[in-house]
Amino acid sequence: MADKDKTFDNVTEKMDDTKVTVEDTGKKEDDEYEKVCFICRRPESVAGKMINLPNNICVCGDCMQKSFDIMNNGQIDYSQLMNIPGMQFINLSDVEQTVPKQQKIKKKKEKEERKPLVDINHLPAPHKIKARLDEYVVGQEHAKKAMSVAVYNHYKRVATDTMDEIEIEKSNMLMIGPTGSGKTYLVKTLARLLDVPLAITDATSLTEAGYIGDDIESVVSKLLAAADNDVEKAEQGIIFIDEIDKLAKKRNSNQRDVSGESVQQGMLKLLEGSQVEVPVGANSKNAMVPLATVNTRNILFICGGAFPDLDGIIKERLKKQSSIGFGAELKDKYDHDKKILEKVTLEDLRKFGMIPEFLGRLPIVFTLQGLSEDMLVQILKEPKNAILKQYQKLLALDEVKLSFDDGALHAIAAKAIKKDTGARALRAIIEEFMLDIMYEIPKDDSIGEVTITREYIEGTGGPVIALRGQKVMRIGS
Repeated sequence: MADKDKTFDNVTEKMDDTKVTVEDTGKKEDDEYEKVCFICRRPESVAGKMINLPNNICVCGDCMQKSFDIMNNGQIDYSQLMNIPGMQFINLSDVEQTVPKQQKIKKKKEKEERKPLVDINHLPAPHKIKARLDEYVVGQEHAKKAMSVAVYNHYKRVATDTMDEIEIEKSNMLMIGPTGSGKTYLVKTLARLLDVPLAITDATSLTEAGYIGDDIESVVSKLLAAADNDVEKAEQGIIFIDEIDKLAKKRNSNQRDVSGESVQQGMLKLLEGSQVEVPVGANSKNAMVPLATVNTRNILFICGGAFPDLDGIIKERLKKQSSIGFGAELKDKYDHDKKILEKVTLEDLRKFGMIPEFLGRLPIVFTLQGLSEDMLVQILKEPKNAILKQYQKLLALDEVKLSFDDGALHAIAAKAIKKDTGARALRAIIEEFMLDIMYEIPKDDSIGEVTITREYIEGTGGPVIALRGQKVMRIGS
């Protein structure tokens, strides 16, 4: 009997050990995230240790104390409420706190040094960063060079943050260029190359706090979401704010400018670096969304905009400087200058409507030039994911070879220039001409090759189609 009892005890111990192991495994994922107060929605790192109530409900000490104070100091006799017909008390066992995963904040690991996302020993040099950008972006040599150096210096600053008493300032950037010149594409390629969190946001939806629209802190909230709600990771990311020119001061307006100058002023603390409380998993602060504190000191801000009519302001300034007499510059000299944006100064941007305090926090200003016909032809065929390569891959899945002759490429580029929307026009033009080809080819298995000609693009002919196993070409109408 004694041996049987020992055997039974051993089995019980094993079962108990198994139970403990199963419970610990189930809690591993929850241990990565902080607890959030059910009432004030503050995380544990801000509000302090949480009090656990039934059904996964957590309440911070401040909210619990306030609840006790209200019950003790209030004028209501709670014992009499039970006798009021229709009065029901909430049963905590029926309430379950369901915080979505995108609103959970990851815990900061204690007793562990903060590691920079980009190791200084493995940080690619500016010429290597530019070489990678060259694979995807055609032209814009000065913009790629300026961006490579600024990013390289920024992440050296992050890596050597506490090295000595010399503090390196942030190298926030302002990109100016016409629509479709590759501003957003440059930033996306850069973030993919460095493998750091990137948030791309639009300035048009931003308004002053208290008005309909997104709060200014929402730009940091999107970066936090891109970093999987890891605050330390988000504090070393990149934020790209597009359409920044839409924040210019409104002229001749007596109304409050809630989406222009006031947003510029509200962004000053973000650009320079400060502790900001941001909503987790939402665009604006409210009572049901937890808040996280993010330090924007090491976040790189890149602002971009088309700045329409800025060229007119630059021309007006340059014409005033023109002299009189022999050898003087003609007033219409700058009317057809395609590189007019390169002559931009901070005074021109101030005249456009950007406040000086905002421009002072964007020390690196560079421009992107408008695309010429030759550049558009290069965009069609040279980048790694060029538009022509995408269509060639689509037709290759149907075992059909697609090719474009040089005349067709120049005809497409000429049409794109007339649309005046930059590289975005190329896709729309090719979609229009490829519609019938993409529709007809799956019908006929005998087609082996399709060549797009200039005549087809200009509407005076059709594509050249070759049948499988035949050298004779026939022209489709």
